[in-house]
Amino acid sequence: MNVRPTVNLLCVLLPLMAAAACGGEPAAPKPRPAELEPLPDDHPSIEPLPDPELSGGHVGRAPRRITVAQLKSSIEVTTGRQWSKIDELAASLGRADYALVNAEATEPNLVFAKFLEDGAREVCLATADADLKESDASKRVLSPEVPADAKDLSKLDDASVRQNMVYLSTRFWGQPLDGGELDTWVSAYKNIATRAEAAKKKREAWGAICIALMTDPRFTTY
Repeated sequence: MNVRPTVNLLCVLLPLMAAAACGGEPAAPKPRPAELEPLPDDHPSIEPLPDPELSGGHVGRAPRRITVAQLKSSIEVTTGRQWSKIDELAASLGRADYALVNAEATEPNLVFAKFLEDGAREVCLATADADLKESDASKRVLSPEVPADAKDLSKLDDASVRQNMVYLSTRFWGQPLDGGELDTWVSAYKNIATRAEAAKKKREAWGAICIALMTDPRFTTY
């Protein structure tokens, strides 16, 4: 007669019965600490991630520049108008022609930065000029938070300038300015507006801020 199954069953039941008799539950098994399996000897070498403090606070791939098509769309969305020469300069800006160049250029470079500055100046100053002719502040593109009756842009109160700057940075970059950086931009605006009013070129007050926002890496890289 084979008694091995009965013996095995008793080995399982006896501890359970003893625990029940004592009015307790069977002790749960202790979890084993997680352990990483060592890499095999033939595994390729792995380079450690760079120290963030030595990489400008960044770890991972280098920033990528937006394509010409993305730039064209971004300019139109943020300002409501288009850079007149963007299609003419598309090849120099990095657009692939699929004849000689079959891949979009997405690396930041000086040629792109130079042409973008020209485009930003054209679009931003035209937008600022249109804003000055708009009596309804809510319909302005660059200064909707500025009081509609403001005559001297160099004398705007700090609260209005800060509020408008937060609005613009969110519109152009998708993230609001804050803290010390916001203070720096507010101070820059006041200096620019003072000069613009003195030179009787009011459009350059918020127009210059627009140019700075559009040529900032946060507008063209991701």
